[in-house]
Amino acid sequence: MEVKLENPLIVQSDRSLLLEVQNPLYEQARDAISPFCELIKSPEFIHTYRITSLSIWNAAAAGVTPVQMCSALIQFAKYGVPERLLDEIQDYASRYGMLKLERLDERLFLTSPDPLLLTELLRFRDLCSLLGEERTDYSVEVASYARGILKQELIRLGYPVQDIAGYIQGASLTLSFKADLRDYQSQAVESYYAGGSEFGGSGVLVLPCGAGKTVIGIAAMVKTGMETLILTTNVTSVRQWIQEILAKTDLTEDQVGEYSGNQKEVKPVTVSTYQMLTYRTGREADFTHIDLFSQRNWGFIIYDEVHMLPAPVFRVTADIQAKRRLGLTATLVREDGREEDVFTLVGPKKYDMPWKELEKKGWIAEANCSEIRISMSFSLREEYIYASTRQKSRVAAENPEKKRVVQQIIDQHERDQVLIIGQYVDQLEELSKELKIPVITGKTPQEERDRLYAKFRRSELKRLIVSKVANFAVDLPDANVAIQISGTFGSRQEEAQRLGRVLRPKEENTAYFYTLVSKGTKEEEWARKRQMFLVEQGYQYRVLDAESLHRG
Repeated sequence: MEVKLENPLIVQSDRSLLLEVQNPLYEQARDAISPFCELIKSPEFIHTYRITSLSIWNAAAAGVTPVQMCSALIQFAKYGVPERLLDEIQDYASRYGMLKLERLDERLFLTSPDPLLLTELLRFRDLCSLLGEERTDYSVEVASYARGILKQELIRLGYPVQDIAGYIQGASLTLSFKADLRDYQSQAVESYYAGGSEFGGSGVLVLPCGAGKTVIGIAAMVKTGMETLILTTNVTSVRQWIQEILAKTDLTEDQVGEYSGNQKEVKPVTVSTYQMLTYRTGREADFTHIDLFSQRNWGFIIYDEVHMLPAPVFRVTADIQAKRRLGLTATLVREDGREEDVFTLVGPKKYDMPWKELEKKGWIAEANCSEIRISMSFSLREEYIYASTRQKSRVAAENPEKKRVVQQIIDQHERDQVLIIGQYVDQLEELSKELKIPVITGKTPQEERDRLYAKFRRSELKRLIVSKVANFAVDLPDANVAIQISGTFGSRQEEAQRLGRVLRPKEENTAYFYTLVSKGTKEEEWARKRQMFLVEQGYQYRVLDAESLHRG
C-alpha cells in the first residue's frame, strides 16, 4: 500500500471517507469525490463521507464512470484504497444498465445481457406477480401496469433499472421560447432531453437556488412540445411559474391555468401544488383532486422541488411511468430517506451543477455564512435543563436574547434587503410586534402574502419576517441577508433552501446568511447537521459569539 502523507483523504473498507479540511488539497479532493459520495458529518477539522449504492448509481446515470470514481479515491488517498472497496464500486456501478425496461412489439419487457441474473430475480415471488408469460433467456414480459412498481422492487433488491421503454406522446402543444439560456442551463435541458431519444425524458436536475430552475423547466417544456402538468410547493410558486411561462413563451393566458384552492383551471399547461393533490376530507377518504393527473392527456409532468414529493404522489407517479417527467431541486436530500423512490419513479440525476462553480462565474451571489452562538439567562438555562427532550428544542429556539442579536444584525445591514426566517409562529409574531416588521406565516391570506412579497421585491419593504412557508420556491431576488432564528431540527434541505433565498444574482453579488443558535444546547448539534449539505457544496460557516458581535 502506497502511503502519501501529503494527501487529505483516508479511505476505509466500510465505505466511509475521512477528509482533512485544513489540507491544501481539501477543495480538489472534495470536488472529486462529491459526485459519488454523501457527506455525513462536518465538524471543524475532519469531514466524514459515505459511499452508498444510490450515490454510485446516481453518478453512473450522470455519466461518471467507475474508473473515474476509483481514480478520484486513489489520487487523494493518504493510505491507499482498499481493494475490496474498489471492487464494490465497480460492482455497483456495473449494475446500472444491467437491467433495462424496453418496449418490444408494443409490449413492455425487462431485459438483461446476463440470463443468470434474470433467472435469479425470477425466483422472488413479489416480482413474479408483476411479470407476464413470455420469457426468453434475455428478457421477460412485464405487466403494463407494473412499470413503476417493478423498478421500486428491483432497486430494493440492489438492481436499479435503466428505463428506456419510451413514452406516450400526450397531447401536442405548439409553443416557442422567447428567452436566452445560460450555457449551464442549456446543458441541463439537453442532459434531460437527450435529443428526444428514449435515453432522455425522465430524470432530475440539481441546481442551486437562484440558478434559474424555473427557466430550465420551461425550456424543457418547449423542447417536449406537449401539454404539461407542473406541480410545486405553494400557491405563491404556482403564480410565479405562470408569470414566467407567459413572459418566456408565446403561450397566452387562455392556455395556462392555475389549479389551486382559489380556482380550478385545467388548461394545456396547468400549475398546481402537492398540497392540492394530497388533500382529502378525512384519513380514510379518497384524495379529492388526485384525478388531475388524468384530466388531460398530459405528455410532460414537472415536479418542482422534487425532494418534497409526498408519498401519495409517489404512488400515482408509479402508475404514470409512460409520461415524460422532470424533477427540479437544489438538493436530493430527503429527510424521510426516500431518495431511492425519486431515483426510480421520477428518474436518476441527469445534471448536477456545484454551487461554488456558479458563484465563481457570478451566476449566483457569493455567500458569507455565520453561526452566532447566544447565551441563555440563568432562569432559561434552568428551564432548558428540566424540560423534556421534545420541549428542549423550543426553549432553545425561543431564547429571548435572539431578539437583541437580530436587531444588531439589522442595524449592520441598514441598506440591505433582510429576511428573518423561523420555525415557531408565536416567536415570529412577537418579533414582528417588537421590531415593527411585517410577518408572513401559514395563517396569512394568500392576497396579503402576494402584497408583501411584491413590496419586498420593489424594495418598498426592506425587512420581512417569514415562517417555513417561504422555504421553497418563493422568488425574492433582491433579498441579500437572511437571519435564521429557528429551524426544523437538523434538516439539511431546509438549510439549503433558506440560504437559497438570498443567492439570486444582484449588483454587488454578496449575500449574508446568519444562523442564531443558543449556546450549549441541542441547537448546536442540529446546526452542524443542517449545515452538512452546504459544507459539501464548499461553503464555510464562521462561528461567532454573540458577545463579541455586540462588542464589535
